[in-house]
Amino acid sequence: MPALAARPEADALGAALERLAARFGPRFSASQAVREQHASTLTWVEPQPPDAVVFPETTEEIAEIVSVCSGNGVPVVPFGTGTSFEGHVNAPYGGVSISTARMDAVVAVHAEDLDVVVQPGVTRKRLNENLRDQGLFFPIDPGADASLGGMASTRASGTNAVRYGTMKDNVLGLTAVLPSGEIIRTGGRARKSSAGYDLTRLLVGAEGTLGVITELTLRLQGIPEAIAAGVCPFPTVEAACDATIATIQSGLPVARIELLDEVQIRAVNLYSQLALPEVPTLFLEFHGTEEGVKEQSARFGEIAGELGGGPFDWATRAEDRTRLWAARHDAFWAALALRPGARCVPTDVCVPISRLAECVAETKRDIARSGVVSPIVGHVGDGNFHCQPLFDMSDPAEVATGQAFLGRLVERAIAMGGTCTGEHGVGQAKMKYLEAEHGRGALDAMRAIKRALDPLNIMNPGKIVTP
Repeated sequence: MPALAARPEADALGAALERLAARFGPRFSASQAVREQHASTLTWVEPQPPDAVVFPETTEEIAEIVSVCSGNGVPVVPFGTGTSFEGHVNAPYGGVSISTARMDAVVAVHAEDLDVVVQPGVTRKRLNENLRDQGLFFPIDPGADASLGGMASTRASGTNAVRYGTMKDNVLGLTAVLPSGEIIRTGGRARKSSAGYDLTRLLVGAEGTLGVITELTLRLQGIPEAIAAGVCPFPTVEAACDATIATIQSGLPVARIELLDEVQIRAVNLYSQLALPEVPTLFLEFHGTEEGVKEQSARFGEIAGELGGGPFDWATRAEDRTRLWAARHDAFWAALALRPGARCVPTDVCVPISRLAECVAETKRDIARSGVVSPIVGHVGDGNFHCQPLFDMSDPAEVATGQAFLGRLVERAIAMGGTCTGEHGVGQAKMKYLEAEHGRGALDAMRAIKRALDPLNIMNPGKIVTP
């Protein structure tokens, strides 16, 4: 059968939906409201709902769904919580959305080995609530309360990545259903292995284009003895970025280091009722012993002062830290409030940390020249930053200006040795940049893998690469 290039035949689609409706009963829905909830809704990528949504509860049920769809040439779109920004959950060719909402069990906690086995619908906040009494936590924190299956599929990272890495570093193994309906298990609970191809990392970041993740084994960390968080203002974004670079290069073990430019600070002050000076600001967090945290905080204060920043105000009370990071995590909603009625188009790039100050500064100049309202936030400890431009979608000229700005942002990052996306993923919106970043040969290799595992192109088609 040729690669899927259009919606499946009506008879084949109808046969598949009829079988799934009979098999899953109330856990099958073709209602318009449910279908629309399972399309891209957070950004300007046009929503493309599936033809139906199924709510399985086990790996075996997902295998059944995929087998029925494969036998009828019907697309399958995995769905977690729908917090992705690049159109990952859209169904451009129709088909069936597989929601993992009912697969939300913490299967097993192995405290002595610092790992946990979870179903894909477990969210990061719920997992950490489950782990807290055992003195453990899962460190990957993308901001949204995303599902762990979705976080693995998009290779998410977030505010803690500078110390604890990204999802690719914290998924030890997984269970997945391939496009054929076959169930495979990759990796395991051992901390390292030299046995064969690394299929775990092939599926982590594949955005559901190679299979549906149905279970994960994740690396855990012990809750630190002491945690200190704080804020430090700077006169310019260049100074804030230079302080970040100096902090990392000095070997200071910062756990979080986040940049908010003056526009984003204005937004969080209004939305989260803070009273921070409206200048570029770093939010930081240090983990360790009480003495270690004090030393790290003091050393950062010295670095900031040398670059014109400060004062560095820090706190160890949990309620103060929670309020600070809640404001950071609400940055998207705060940005929306800057221009009521506009759509926010959050996007991210990542560059080598030595080019961070240059890239952010040039992006700020581009924003000013374009007349765009766009706060900047960033996980700057690893060179990753986000623009959140706001556009009036009813104004074609403004939309064109916005699209041109976003294109220049990506081209700038790639020219500096960076990537079109540090953590949001490719989805539909960034497919056009992959050849410039990776080259034709690498892109052809990705296509070959896709064709080998998904010859019918039913698994989340229209994302990352075309076969």
